[in-house]
Amino acid sequence: MGKTHECIDGRLRTFIEQQPVFFTATAPLSGDGTVNLSPKGLTGSFAVLDEHRVAYLDFAGSNAETIAHLRENGRITLMWCAFQGPPNIVRVHGRGEPVFRDDPRFDELLGHFPDIDPNLHGLRAIIVVTAELVRDTCGYGVPFMSYDEDRDLHSRRFAREDDDSLSAYFAKKEYIAESIDGLPGLPLPLPPRTF
Repeated sequence: MGKTHECIDGRLRTFIEQQPVFFTATAPLSGDGTVNLSPKGLTGSFAVLDEHRVAYLDFAGSNAETIAHLRENGRITLMWCAFQGPPNIVRVHGRGEPVFRDDPRFDELLGHFPDIDPNLHGLRAIIVVTAELVRDTCGYGVPFMSYDEDRDLHSRRFAREDDDSLSAYFAKKEYIAESIDGLPGLPLPLPPRTF
């Protein structure tokens, strides 16, 4: 039922690029640390960079657990489920890295997301994941659900922020600069936008 893949290409790449939502899972090294699981969406905010690397845009939110865990240990799993069509679950287990706005690689990476305006969402970083294990499984237990459209609440909320007000918003949040478990999170203040 399950199959291991050498790389992200062909049918597998098509499948993950067509899904409107995926999930990220990270954890600190500490055995009693908080495991984080997050849904990700917004059309155009995910890209396959090559056969072994994917990336997604990390937007403003109320915490920065994924960033904190990646800064500490780099471990991440991404998962896509088929909520329509034939059943399938794809997981990419690998090493992730947050690429912040002042990183020389940032602008080139941002070019992989031409269909989304990063100014509308309080873009904090681009998460780049290098696959170490790629597997798909049956997905027989995943229900059918319909996708209607993206919510516009995120863009309506964060489109009115500039770098200063966004940094001030993050500074007020308990788990942005530091994770729930006390790990370094998002570096503040945010580096200025170049996009």
